[in-house]
Amino acid sequence: MLLQRSGAYYHVDIIDGPLVNRHRPSVDVLFRSVARFAGHNAVACLMTGMGDDGAQGLLEMKNAGAQTFAQDEVSCLVFGMPKEAYKKGATDKLISLEDIPQTLLNACYGRRMSSIKN
Repeated sequence: MLLQRSGAYYHVDIIDGPLVNRHRPSVDVLFRSVARFAGHNAVACLMTGMGDDGAQGLLEMKNAGAQTFAQDEVSCLVFGMPKEAYKKGATDKLISLEDIPQTLLNACYGRRMSSIKN
């Protein structure tokens, strides 16, 4: 799954690409495309899962100016993917499962309001 951009519009393409990090679809593939095409306009949260898929892509998103979060260890079934993102410095903050929706809404609302003011 890839985010693409055409002018001011975003769309998602589903492709039958190679395995990445032993996965298809791969979170890294999606997050890297978001970093490339949405950059500072993006907000992401990496949630529970085994391995490290998504950690590098989340770091690329953060480096592109996106707000990035990961699920905290206490609320994860498996802290693998969020832990790897945290170790790489890819997360702005670790958050509990119950706080993810409001955190993402606040991040999106804050982005929208700052862009309106400019």
